[in-house]
Amino acid sequence: MLLAERPAGKHLAGLWEFPGGKREPGEAPLDALARELDEELGIALVEAAPLIRVPWRYHERALLLDAWRVTGWQGEPRSLEGQGLQWCLPMQVDLATLAPADRAILQALRLPPHYLITSAEASPAEREQWFERIVRAIEAGEQLVQLRLPLWPRAAVRELAAALLPLAHEHGAQLLLNADIEGAQALGIGVHLTGAQLATLAARPLPLQQVIGASCHDAAQLAQALHLEADFATLSPVAATASHPQVQPLGWARFRAMAEAAAMPVYALGGMTPAQLAQAHAMGAQGVAGIRGFWPAS
Repeated sequence: MLLAERPAGKHLAGLWEFPGGKREPGEAPLDALARELDEELGIALVEAAPLIRVPWRYHERALLLDAWRVTGWQGEPRSLEGQGLQWCLPMQVDLATLAPADRAILQALRLPPHYLITSAEASPAEREQWFERIVRAIEAGEQLVQLRLPLWPRAAVRELAAALLPLAHEHGAQLLLNADIEGAQALGIGVHLTGAQLATLAARPLPLQQVIGASCHDAAQLAQALHLEADFATLSPVAATASHPQVQPLGWARFRAMAEAAAMPVYALGGMTPAQLAQAHAMGAQGVAGIRGFWPAS
């Protein structure tokens, strides 16, 4: 991906951001993108698709960053406005070097379309089965796995994560412990915060290098996840689920409204399958998350 450095004398000077600029009154987003890329980089836009919309506020100034993934262009990008430019791989970028509003865009580029969650009903006796299941998933290309095993001793979950870490590093996959901040700190991996935990925390509990997910069910929890600088959230239940039949599902319209206001990548959870990925993307989701139907067959 291509980053541009904010020049001296401007707000957030010295930090890096994604190229772009302001939309003119009456200008369509794609037209504005094409114009800005021509003016800033001297390239002609050929192909692009929506990535994420990030509502943001810098003190009294409100912004809406409408980020697109550009996959086709003509010409060689060059600095026409004196800004520094650098090509880099998404996983190699230090989040602390980015303008704060652009961090959500980077995470949307980094995060995969599927978020796999282990079964809450798995017993400690199924340790080998789940180890093999997660190994197969990572080897098949899955890159984001939450170890949610409430029936297991916490030490056993940490041991499973430690055993999986070499393979995860080899394949560029990320492991998250459910609710176990201390275990994540010790292992240098991610954590997925529960809805109850969100209300008890005042600040981000892990360094920026360790990914944080958050379980959210409403706009207030999404706002708290953003306050804690979580990297992404799950929003549920989108559809009715057998595990929580008494819970009223959000439906796609409410999901879309909350996801687009969240200023972070949001996975659709609850009644989801991989087959619903295209619909989830159309509703503003980063992807789909779940248990049933997400794991490779034995």
